[in-house]
This record gives sequence, structure tokens and C-alpha cells, in this order.
Amino acid sequence: MNQLLFVPNQVGLVLRAVRKGAKLSQKQLAARLGMSQNRLSELETNPGSMRVDQLFALLSALGLELQLQTRGGSPAAGSEGGAEW
Repeated sequence: MNQLLFVPNQVGLVLRAVRKGAKLSQKQLAARLGMSQNRLSELETNPGSMRVDQLFALLSALGLELQLQTRGGSPAAGSEGGAEW
């Protein structure tokens, strides 16, 4: 799955779609993540309230990864082999 995201609300929509595609309820996924079903619902409907660590936990639990690239499709500088800080 490749999905371009431009606004925060798209994150919640994609996470919800992938969760449902995996036939997981909010309650089941929340239990895997050690959070309440209410919090997971909030993250799906208001992803702007999500912390980065929560995003990565959700991505991992759903078998997704985050890839940053420059507009136009070229990988972001330093993306091969780790960040160059």
C-alpha cells in the first residue's frame, strides 16, 4: 500500500481503513497497544492529537511504515541508511 498524505485527517482515515482491512476492532488494536478503545477512537478521528511515538506504535501494530520523500517522488536526503544529522 502506498498512500500520499497531505493533511492530518488523512492519517486517521488511513489507519482506520488498514485496521478494518485487518479485521481488527478498535478494542482489539487498543489492547495490543496498551491504550483504551476511547483513546484509539480519538486518534482515528482526531489524529492531530497523536504523539509521534503513538503514530509509530500504530504503524508497527498495523504492519505499516513511514517513508518521507521530497515532492515529486525522490527519496528524502539521508533516507538511505539512516538520517544524516
